[in-house]
Amino acid sequence: MDINIVLGVIAFLLVLLAVTGVRVVNQVERGVVFRFGRAQPQIRQPGIRFLIPVVDAMRKVNVQIVTMPVPTQEGITRDNVSVRVDAVAYFRVQDPMRAAIEVQNYEFAVEQVAQTSLRSIIGKSELDDLLTNREELNKGLALMIDSPALGWGIHIDRVEIKDVQLPETMKRSIARQAEAERERRSRVIVADGELLAARKLADASGIMSQTPGALQLRLLQTVVEVAAEKNSTLIMPLPVELLRFFDRASQHGTPPAEPQAATTGPTMAPAAADAERVQPKGRQPALTEHDVAEGEQPALTEHGVAEPSSTAPREKPAGLAPARPADDA
Repeated sequence: MDINIVLGVIAFLLVLLAVTGVRVVNQVERGVVFRFGRAQPQIRQPGIRFLIPVVDAMRKVNVQIVTMPVPTQEGITRDNVSVRVDAVAYFRVQDPMRAAIEVQNYEFAVEQVAQTSLRSIIGKSELDDLLTNREELNKGLALMIDSPALGWGIHIDRVEIKDVQLPETMKRSIARQAEAERERRSRVIVADGELLAARKLADASGIMSQTPGALQLRLLQTVVEVAAEKNSTLIMPLPVELLRFFDRASQHGTPPAEPQAATTGPTMAPAAADAERVQPKGRQPALTEHDVAEGEQPALTEHGVAEPSSTAPREKPAGLAPARPADDA
């Protein structure tokens, strides 16, 4: 009786040990077995695995791709612009043995390496590269993180920069730059249109100069277009050739300027005539001593001009005296 009880206890203990030694490894996991604290080289694959109770211990390692957000990092670019950049990293365990042995917590280690690498890539890049050339930066960032992670049995699948936060002043500067660039493009487009229109007009003018009738037809077409609108004004264009004709006629029909008269020769007669016109009427010229001696007395005419008279000689006065009227003689 006692033997049966002992056998039953032994059997129960064996069953208990067998049950406790059974492990189930999931499809997304791999098992690393430590026997007496020593890692076994064989990796336990998914399924039911039997371990030696009390002797073996198994650590399960997930081999799925892990999505890890990289916290926002603030740095200064190579062109001295302060930015805040965050990213996301995708990695998975490639060697479960190294991931379980070489590093204590591979997720935390990858996160720290990602942060330092992101700061380093910010300092080596310019602002334009962060905004427009992210593919090259993503490749460089993934390579920087993957270099130390390979020794831990971790494979970096990809790393991407999510967002680049700029200061408000820099945003306004970029907006002004974009506006100026659009203005430049619009002016270039307008200038190209003007150049093309000028060339077409030059070709049209060459054709119209060869066929004068085409210009007249174009003139009539313009008149029809203006008259088609509801207005009371009719515009009749004046040919330019008519204006040119009048211009040439005015230039050829102007008489030449008369040459200036020569100033040599006797000019006393016009001067005397001017003196007579300037002399005031109704006044009598003063007599000189010589005229009194001659006995000539000027007489007044109806125009008031003094003329010499031929009356009888008179006595010579003692001195100069003003002229007397003719009726006293």
